[in-house]
Amino acid sequence: MYRPAENLSQPARTRRITFVQSAGFGVVCLPPARHKVHMSEQATASSREAQAVSPAWSRIERARHPQRPYPMDFIERIFTDFSEIHGDRAFGDDEALACGMARLDGEEVLVIGNRKGGTTKERVRRNFGMPHPEGYRKALRCMKFAEKFGRPIISLIDLPGAFPGLGAEERGQSEAIARNLREMARLRVPTISVISGEGGSGGALALAVSDRVLILENALYFVITPESCAAIMWRDANQKQLAAEAMRISAPEVKALGCVDEIISEPEGGAHTDHEAGAGILGTALKKHLAELKAMPVEALVAARQEKFRHIAQFYTEG
Repeated sequence: MYRPAENLSQPARTRRITFVQSAGFGVVCLPPARHKVHMSEQATASSREAQAVSPAWSRIERARHPQRPYPMDFIERIFTDFSEIHGDRAFGDDEALACGMARLDGEEVLVIGNRKGGTTKERVRRNFGMPHPEGYRKALRCMKFAEKFGRPIISLIDLPGAFPGLGAEERGQSEAIARNLREMARLRVPTISVISGEGGSGGALALAVSDRVLILENALYFVITPESCAAIMWRDANQKQLAAEAMRISAPEVKALGCVDEIISEPEGGAHTDHEAGAGILGTALKKHLAELKAMPVEALVAARQEKFRHIAQFYTEG
């Protein structure tokens, strides 16, 4: 039986702390006399690190802010008469992704948005917003419905990537993403995608092969998260700030590469400070771009979309 903490002698308590630090976090085992000094040095180093936050990492923190509106928060405020469609007609219904018909200022459209959930229980149920293959197949099924009935397609994206689990791979995650990329490039209706938080890897791109790709001011668009990039490049996830600077994943940087078409401003301080104002700004931008796309002939629309993605993010020139 464990003794109560108040009955432990000071040397025993010191020895236990030293053991946990060394076994759990890779800290060198120190004699009790030096342990307090070492902990003080660690605290000072951590304080310096917290104060020296790079501008790139500040953007990432805003994009991941717990109060930042999720895609479904925008959908509820911008669209009306949302009627959800469930299932991929092959395996099941992925709760990480919501698809349904809705109205944008009276215009009938198809809306797609990933769900992250608010509480811990909801986050687990919705897989923290990371879609399975059945989610992408459900989205494509709904896109084909929209194409059949001439409805524009609008997708809102805030996900770090597609789910990489064993079950997802066994059910064809890469095939589902690749099929979405091909079919979205061929859709004969106007398409708009919005990166509202994190737009991660092929999981985001599978919903973003669109005529217009918009990004919120504090959102991110990347191939890999900075933490994972740092773990690969430096074998140390703590180098995440250095990775964030090098990756150039903020809205202005991806706009300069041609990966997005427009940056949508946010309320002062970020979208998390005023959900209603943020949704209003985004809703106005969606209406503007939808009107422009509807005025284009279908053949020209599809040709322009495919041409854009053939030349996206070019930064080498022949010379």
